[in-house]
Amino acid sequence: MHNNFHRNILCIDLKSFFASCECIERKVDPFKYPLVVANPKQGNGAITLAVTPYLKNLGVKSRGRLYEINPKIKYFIAKPRMNLYIQKSKEVISIYLDFISEEDLHIYSIDECFLDVTNYLKMYQKSDCELAQDILKTIYEKTGLTATCGIGPNMLLAKVAMDIEAKHQENNIAKWTYDDVKTKLWNITPLSKMWGIGPRMEKNLNKLNIFSIKDLATFDKYILKEKFGIMGLELWNHANGIDYSKISDYKKLAKSESYSHSQVLFKDYNANNIKIIITEMVDLLAARLRKNNKLTACIGLGIGYSKEIDQGFYHNLKLDSATNSAAEILKYCFVIFDKFYEDLPIRKVTICCGNLQKRDNVQLNFFKDYKTVINQEQINTTIDEIKERFGKNSLLKASNLLKDSTARERNQKIGGHYS
Repeated sequence: MHNNFHRNILCIDLKSFFASCECIERKVDPFKYPLVVANPKQGNGAITLAVTPYLKNLGVKSRGRLYEINPKIKYFIAKPRMNLYIQKSKEVISIYLDFISEEDLHIYSIDECFLDVTNYLKMYQKSDCELAQDILKTIYEKTGLTATCGIGPNMLLAKVAMDIEAKHQENNIAKWTYDDVKTKLWNITPLSKMWGIGPRMEKNLNKLNIFSIKDLATFDKYILKEKFGIMGLELWNHANGIDYSKISDYKKLAKSESYSHSQVLFKDYNANNIKIIITEMVDLLAARLRKNNKLTACIGLGIGYSKEIDQGFYHNLKLDSATNSAAEILKYCFVIFDKFYEDLPIRKVTICCGNLQKRDNVQLNFFKDYKTVINQEQINTTIDEIKERFGKNSLLKASNLLKDSTARERNQKIGGHYS
């Protein structure tokens, strides 16, 4: 399988990052020392934020619970120190910037970065593999951290090469090309081992009898689009090794106007009750869009996990056609959630409606019943008018009365009218 799009992308991950930082501080080898990063105050139910490679080899999971560790295994607990990890991450990023310019670096997370080295190979007179070796060696010499690297013609294949193969190589480097799509990428199973397919999206795909990346790659992409919107096409593209995104795409600041809404939650939420909160937030944003005569063409969803994990995700989707429909916005929020959520306790939700456009007239869509669209708009307008006149709590959905809902309380705090 070939593709015209070809860059030299490195995806570099710092191995067992939090646990390795703690080992370096203690002057011990993370490959020989049994250390778990977790909050000891939370007892046996504390989440293991990271474990050393030594413990991983004994079958201890990262992001598990302390009580899940085999009682025969002796280990030390280190309380998480985010300031230390941020400092170490900055040291590594400064090493990357010794090799390439900032415009060719994308910081994906505290311990993972993408580097586009396409325009540097001639200057260094090295292959992408040789340059990767130099960078990994420098990271180890200057910080003591061990890194793994995937190399590919696009960001997707570099990332998957790193996730699937690099950690098993003696030099911690794996390179995949388009020729490896059918022989390596398609063999990935279960689906959640693939970058961008979370456990919830895996279940949705399993319902369609899709159990391997090959099943996904050979499935009808139009059915995937019908089920999951634009993300369905992205899943199909990725299963075929296709990814046109560039690091420069992440550098462009959103110049367009946007409406966003964030909520810090008063307790831990999970997949069972968080959708009530997302629905309520979408209702508020959709009402704001309608009030200001706007449509959104880009939906973003961010989930922040509880303090002890201090991580999360934020992803957005560009829509085929702009909308102000709560049902449409909600559908895309749920697709993002099901794709990226990791079954961890949730403490923050952010939703953003970007790329706003003026709603001059209803955009006709041949796949939708025009009368239904108009009727729904009339219903929404009537609801908006009642809430504007009598306050947001004057009309509530049945879900707003559930114990996990925050709508009534929030409406009282922020007043009865849309901003």
